[in-house]
Amino acid sequence: MPNAKLNNHLHLHFIVFIWGFTAVIGALISIDAIPLVWYRTGLAVLVLLIYAILFKKSLKKSPKAILQFSFVGFFIAIHWISFFYAIKISNVSVTLAAISTGALFATFIEPVFYKKKIVWYEVLFSVIAILGLLVIFNVQAKFTLGILFGLLAAFLSALFAVLNSKLIQKHEALSITFYELLSGFLLIGILLFFNGTMQTPSFFKLSLSDFSYLFILASVCTAYTMVASTKLLLKMSPFTMMLTINLEPVYGIALAVIILGDSEKMTTQFYLGTALIIVSIILNAAFKLYPKIILSKKR
Repeated sequence: MPNAKLNNHLHLHFIVFIWGFTAVIGALISIDAIPLVWYRTGLAVLVLLIYAILFKKSLKKSPKAILQFSFVGFFIAIHWISFFYAIKISNVSVTLAAISTGALFATFIEPVFYKKKIVWYEVLFSVIAILGLLVIFNVQAKFTLGILFGLLAAFLSALFAVLNSKLIQKHEALSITFYELLSGFLLIGILLFFNGTMQTPSFFKLSLSDFSYLFILASVCTAYTMVASTKLLLKMSPFTMMLTINLEPVYGIALAVIILGDSEKMTTQFYLGTALIIVSIILNAAFKLYPKIILSKKR
């Protein structure tokens, strides 16, 4: 039904708005990218565990299912490390612009897992988004390394969205998210322990502001959004989700300019590139919400 589709899209936009705020929070937190992701995943796991206990939700799964969740959790952890590292070495605006390429990656990853043909208009909209990114890249060449890590984060984001779209067909979103985050937390913890970072007492000393931002990041921006977005994969394709996530730069850049000030203000060309990204999202929404009017064959 059109109303149900609209509600799902509105819910996704709300989630993407929160993800835009995530980048700003990451910039405000003073600790490095890898410890940041470790604290984020650990707190998010704790929040989900408390939720499961309070509302009597079962997290019991077979070893095979847990292994599958953990495999995806590895990609999620690397995605977040790449994402926050890109923010640290460039800025919020550039990183979020690079993340907009996720839809293009999803265009080619999704058909591999679902054994279906590439849809011509998805490629077209992805190209429009990429043109926007090229305009941005042209005027922000000094942030090349940040853009590259942003592109890596975008690829991994598309990959785990497609993988989760398969998992949600058989499992609950709460269980999927819990074990994915738990595996990411354990993986990063092992890495931090063996490289000596976790063995210094200062590692566990967080300022009040850092802890407050991390708690918001873990509870609202991670636990809630990951469970909710995974559920939405039952109602929409990974490509549609990834293309809508292209709005994350719009929300995030606006919030960054307001909260972080002059360090986030960009050139006219940058905002032109962002406008191209918005156009790709609007066109995709039109094709997905009203396929009978625009297309002769419904996807």
